[in-house]
Amino acid sequence: MTRSQPRPAEHYIHAGGGVIVVPARVCAYLNRYAGLESFRRENGGRDAEVDAILLAFRVAEMTWRNAAIGTTKAAAPELAAHYEWLSTTQAASRLGITDRGVRSAIATGRLHAESIAGRWRISREALQHFRQGHTTETRTDTN
Repeated sequence: MTRSQPRPAEHYIHAGGGVIVVPARVCAYLNRYAGLESFRRENGGRDAEVDAILLAFRVAEMTWRNAAIGTTKAAAPELAAHYEWLSTTQAASRLGITDRGVRSAIATGRLHAESIAGRWRISREALQHFRQGHTTETRTDTN
């Protein structure tokens, strides 16, 4: 599986450093794993500009999530929309890697998963984050 390199940080900075462009997938990642959604709910009303930016993160997250995991308007998703969880075998199949590779990514914290009844379960959203965020790794060991 070939992956493109991420853009350098300066590609996200505009207007002489006064504006940063954040991709929708990154908004979804930060909302879920950095707790920005909770922060928005708990601290709303303190700063109107911060409120607006965090709300924009939420809108971007929802737009990305609908495209990433499927909606009734999108093409049929791989799984029914109500079935969010994948096994390590299912995730491996979708990523084109081995089950052991998926478990390794979970163990090193690169792929978020939950242990349910002693078995790893990966959300479709976490799988998409892993797929998209995995761009920084290169296969130098095969050269």
